[in-house]
Amino acid sequence: MFDVQTVRKDFPILEKKIYNKPLIYLDNGATTQKPRCVVEKIEQGYYNVNANIHRGVHHLSQVATEAHEDARRTVQEFLNAEKPHEIIFTRGTTEAINLVASSFGDAFLETGDEVIVSVMEHHSNIVPWQLLAARGKSITLKVIPMNERGELDIEAYKQLFSERTKLVSVMHVSNVLGTINPVKEMIEIAHSYNVPFLVDGAQAVPHMQVDVQDLDADFYVFSGHKIYGPTGMGVLYGKESWLEKIPPYQGGGEMIASVSFEKTVFNDLPFKFEAGTPDYIGSTALAEALRYVNKLGIQTIAAYEDELLKYATERLKTIEGMRIFGEAAHKGAVISFLVGNIHHYDMGMLLDRLGIAVRTGHHCAQPLMHDLGIEGTVRASFSLYNTKDEIDLFIDGVNRVKQMF
Repeated sequence: MFDVQTVRKDFPILEKKIYNKPLIYLDNGATTQKPRCVVEKIEQGYYNVNANIHRGVHHLSQVATEAHEDARRTVQEFLNAEKPHEIIFTRGTTEAINLVASSFGDAFLETGDEVIVSVMEHHSNIVPWQLLAARGKSITLKVIPMNERGELDIEAYKQLFSERTKLVSVMHVSNVLGTINPVKEMIEIAHSYNVPFLVDGAQAVPHMQVDVQDLDADFYVFSGHKIYGPTGMGVLYGKESWLEKIPPYQGGGEMIASVSFEKTVFNDLPFKFEAGTPDYIGSTALAEALRYVNKLGIQTIAAYEDELLKYATERLKTIEGMRIFGEAAHKGAVISFLVGNIHHYDMGMLLDRLGIAVRTGHHCAQPLMHDLGIEGTVRASFSLYNTKDEIDLFIDGVNRVKQMF
């Protein structure tokens, strides 16, 4: 049994009032709230073990170093990576994708090569590939289309491969449509052409069990702030074989074995990709968030959120003029919608006055919006601390705004 009321007590911000209304936080796709244990972990780190790691022989440095590397092992176990040094700490999903685009691009991409993405990608999985052109490598993005339900066309995907295809980079779960893409099948297809696969797992890791070895992903990335952890902390998982072959993304301290004015020898994995002073406060807080999720059970969380999704979807469909974008057979706890001719921004602003936090706009997915023929949507995204009572108030709010127009 999932006791949501007990869980909610772990999140003090949920007791906050907005315009004298109880906060109903439905913007979890953008960032999740933090449980008390994560915030306390950050506080404890700064108060008790604040030191620069990997470089000091003194006690505090040794303790902080061990905490940081223990956090790496926690992430390894959470993703079921084979080795801890396959876990690279980054500032988030965006930096992780940029790291792969830059490093893989430098090593393996030439002008005229192709990278396959999907029509539903976040800008962070489009722009980094385009930036390669500024460095003299003009590549082609080949785009997987989708059907009217918001599901990727796998047969069309198979037809996109050519001898110039060097990488596939696709999101696991759409941040707009909620579609859970069949990445395991897609990876198998890519590998049949000897093409590696990068998975953007930002919207997947908080809501479903992810096993990178079972998926056989070559790269997998996610952000801490979407799974109850701190902002500015993320993860790149990469197979050891690929991480050994691609060059560093940044240069500086930590990522070197030796430096002279004539030559630099890079450090071993994972430090080769972690230039500068590591954020051990962020890594240990992320590990605490993952332990929190493990304690509740990711499969239990997924089942509860699916229940919320179905309940909210059924209730929203009773509203006249409701248009829901994304009705895939396999879907995460995200609903993007428009009501009649009400602008998404107006709906969001008025819901805010009722204490209801939703996201409005193009959600960093403008190509998807163009494909849908709209400028933006209202997005309600659910998490483990949301309730059916909150959904009822949300539905009441949408109806109230509709009546105003």
